[in-house]
Amino acid sequence: MTCRRCPRLVAFREAVGAAPPLRFVGERYWARPVPSLGTVSAALLLIGLAPAAHGGNRTGRMFTGDAAGGSGTWVAKVLHRHGFATQPVSRRRGDGFRLRDAYITAALHCVPPDNRPLPVELARCAPYLVEELALLRRARVVIALGRVGFDAYLRALAATGVALPRPRPAFAHGARHALTGPHGAPVTLLASYHPSRQNTQTGKLTWRMFDAVFRSARRLVGTASTDD
Repeated sequence: MTCRRCPRLVAFREAVGAAPPLRFVGERYWARPVPSLGTVSAALLLIGLAPAAHGGNRTGRMFTGDAAGGSGTWVAKVLHRHGFATQPVSRRRGDGFRLRDAYITAALHCVPPDNRPLPVELARCAPYLVEELALLRRARVVIALGRVGFDAYLRALAATGVALPRPRPAFAHGARHALTGPHGAPVTLLASYHPSRQNTQTGKLTWRMFDAVFRSARRLVGTASTDD
């Protein structure tokens, strides 16, 4: 991905890579839009907020390279626990971490300052998600990590021509919404608080809460795939 449509994000992602913290000095940062991860034949779709400054923005892979306790460590661990990944850690590209019957994307593919994207930046990135939904013909379960990812999915779904239920599905941790996907098949939208340090270190999101969402996803998807 080489998108440069958001000047603020371009400047920030490149500035982060040019002045890394001491622990990453000498490492070449990706510092570009971070592509989605997985194959479009996946049954599970996971939507996050955006790459982390020293995680995905550094490594070039979604939810990869975060420090211990960061969102990437939680995501890799829970995906592996429920059969959606080959190993419980995701440190760098080429480390053997692969998704199984899962696909990871984000509302925004560039890291935003303070993890706070502007509405115009989300709007500029939205067409990518709309295109992905058209390709993900087998996706039957969607997990939205946080309200931003939740809202981004609903907007993208509506943009494909799907009529959303009324009242509009509301975000709440553990919420489950039965929807129709862009290809006319049933889709279940599961909502989770984002596993950011702000949420996990304050106890707003516990491991048990997070794990329960993915346990529900596994039940809905069915038995684990053997595909890497």
